[in-house]
Amino acid sequence: MIEIINPYNKKTIKYFGSTSCQDADGNVFPVENTVVRFVTENNYADSFGFQWNVFQQTQIDRENWQLQLSRDRLFSVTDWKKEDLENTDILEVGSGAGRFSRVILEETKANLYSIDYSDAILVNYKNNCQHIDRLHLYQANIYDMPFRDNSFDKVFCFGVLQHTPDFKKSIKSLVDKVKPGGELVVDFYAVNGWWTKVQAKYLLRPLTKNMAHEKLLRLIGKNAGWLINWYSFFDRIKVGKIVNRFLPICDIKGTLPRNLSAEELREWVILDTFDMFSPQHDHPQKLSTVKKWFEEFNMKVIFADYVTFADNKRAPIVKGIKL
Repeated sequence: MIEIINPYNKKTIKYFGSTSCQDADGNVFPVENTVVRFVTENNYADSFGFQWNVFQQTQIDRENWQLQLSRDRLFSVTDWKKEDLENTDILEVGSGAGRFSRVILEETKANLYSIDYSDAILVNYKNNCQHIDRLHLYQANIYDMPFRDNSFDKVFCFGVLQHTPDFKKSIKSLVDKVKPGGELVVDFYAVNGWWTKVQAKYLLRPLTKNMAHEKLLRLIGKNAGWLINWYSFFDRIKVGKIVNRFLPICDIKGTLPRNLSAEELREWVILDTFDMFSPQHDHPQKLSTVKKWFEEFNMKVIFADYVTFADNKRAPIVKGIKL
C-alpha cells in the first residue's frame, strides 16, 4: 500500500473520513466521493475540468466499444504486458475523465493511483468507481503529489506534459515518484521544425485561451459543421496537409478514430478542438530534449521515438528505467 502524505509538509495522512482527511499536524483536506483534494478548485487546469465534465463518456472505451482507441494506445505506447502488472503499484498523472484508468483497471490486476489537477478527477470516479478497491484518486498538482519519492513500480503520463507550466520540472516530478528499477513512460506534443507553430492553433491561442470556457465551446460547436466539411474537401483534393493546418479545427485525419458516425465525429471534433484552444499552457518539446532530461534525472532511456497505435496514429514517446 502506498503511503499518502500531505504534499506540502510531507507529513503522513493519518485519518481518512468520508468528507475529510487529516495529516499528523492536524491539517485538513476535503474528500469528495473518495477523492482527496489537495488543491484549490480554481487553477490553470480549469479548462480540463470543464472539458471532461462536458465530455464525460466520449473517450471511454466501454461506451465506445467499437473504437478501443485507449486500450490500443496504452499498451502500444507502454509495451506493458497485462500479466506482468498484477499487484504492481501504478501512478497515472493527469487522468482526465479516466480513459486510461479504465483500461488499467479492466485489463490488469494492478493498483492504480491517479491524480489530476482539475476536478475532472471526479469524472474519473464516476466512470470507474466500480473498481474502487484498486483505484485511488487525488486532485493534486504534478509538482506537489501526495506520495513519497521512490514509491511506484510504474508511472505514466499521457497528454499532459505540454500543458504544465514547466515541462522539465514536470519530468523531474514524475521521475521522483518512480522506484529504482521502476519505469516511466510519457508522451507529449512534439516540435518537428519551425513550422510546428505555424498553424491556426498557435496563431489563435493568445485569444482563445482567455475566453470563457462556455463561450469558446459554443463558438466551436456553432462552426464545427462547416469546418468538418472544408477539412474533408481539402483532404479529398490532396491539399489538406498544407491547407488544413490553418483551419481552426483539430486534425481529424491525424488524431481522431476512423469510422465514426456523423454524430460521433462532430462530438470528437468539438472535444479535440476545445482541447486545442482552451488550455492555459501548450509547450511542445523536441524528442531529443525530453530524452536528455530523462537522462539528466537518472533515468536509463530504453526508448525515445514515435510509436504507431490504432488507426495509424503516431505519438512521440520516451520510456526510461530509474537507476
